Amino acid sequence: MRRTVYTEDHESFRSAVRTFVEREVTPHYAQWEEDGLPDKAIYRKAAEMGFIGVQIPQEYGGAGEDSYKYNAAFIEETVGNDVNLGSMRVHSEVCLPYLLHLADDEQKSRWLPAVAAGEIVLAIAMTEPGTGSDLAGIATTAVRDGDSYVLNGGKTFITGGRNADRVLVICRTSPADESDRRGGLSILVVDTRSEGFAVGRTLDKLGLHAQDTVELSFTDVRVPVEDLLGEEGRAFGYLSHNLPQERLTIGVSSTAAATRAVELATEYANNRKIFGKPLSTFQNTKFVLAECAADVAAAQAMVDQALEAHDRGELDAVDAAKLKLFTTEVQARVVDKCLQIHGGYGYITEYPIARLYADARISRIYGGTSEVMKTIIAKSLGLVR
Repeated sequence: MRRTVYTEDHESFRSAVRTFVEREVTPHYAQWEEDGLPDKAIYRKAAEMGFIGVQIPQEYGGAGEDSYKYNAAFIEETVGNDVNLGSMRVHSEVCLPYLLHLADDEQKSRWLPAVAAGEIVLAIAMTEPGTGSDLAGIATTAVRDGDSYVLNGGKTFITGGRNADRVLVICRTSPADESDRRGGLSILVVDTRSEGFAVGRTLDKLGLHAQDTVELSFTDVRVPVEDLLGEEGRAFGYLSHNLPQERLTIGVSSTAAATRAVELATEYANNRKIFGKPLSTFQNTKFVLAECAADVAAAQAMVDQALEAHDRGELDAVDAAKLKLFTTEVQARVVDKCLQIHGGYGYITEYPIARLYADARISRIYGGTSEVMKTIIAKSLGLVR
């Protein structure tokens, strides 16, 4: 089915991203995977091309473009060219919206120009060793002391945490009320140069080897009051407001990965000979790829509808949950089937399909597990608790 969500401007942007990836990312990607993080200079290079901070207003050095479709095109081109810039996506698609929507004029003047220039790299710290998806259970505390908050606690699974210059830390500024466990949470934009801020070990992951995922700790870190983002105690509502875009980002990436898997498997099947004939001539191969193509088409239609809804400001939490649940499950099925078509070569990491397989597993976990998505959807159906 012909996609109609993109204009000529989007396609020109996509073409520029493709060239950027070929020149600035692909030649270094294997080294980044070995290092466990991208070279931080890539943020400046991406910013110079206008790929970071597309939504930042022009007065702060951005493009002032409201549409999320440019972000989607960037994701599709990177994943489609066998690289995954997940930490950059967290920076642009997950962290930046909080600054755009919650920062006051003084904060925007301090932070946004440097973000637009790639001089400030952002990360967000929500998850703690004992919380997982239960954000209301956050135990990291920030106690007001004069003109500062004193921050103590620890976070884990923080994407981009080693390269970050500023981390949006979700912390408890007042005790939880048993009648409202979600209250009392705030967002502090923490300078990573602060005394008492420490980056712990880089976690050794199953996949996504080119993005740094780390542990963070805060020991009596003093955070100026002027670095409070939004109002004190309202972080849970802020997080809920931004989750649809985060889950849309995952849906776009998952569908792009599934699309790429079908391309790789089709190419392999056409070129691989078995029993003297191309693998693609066997009925089982044809049927498996046909099933995958149909799954991908359905996921893509859902993504495109969500892109339109998001640009209209209509993508709500329930629809975003449906999108994430469906597209990540499609990704899992399709990538697995396409790896099987590769046979033993599919298990060798020099083949892109193997990396797609390893990277796919996290999609059903981060941004809210599939089980959480089902809970959200079920609640919307009015099912009895």
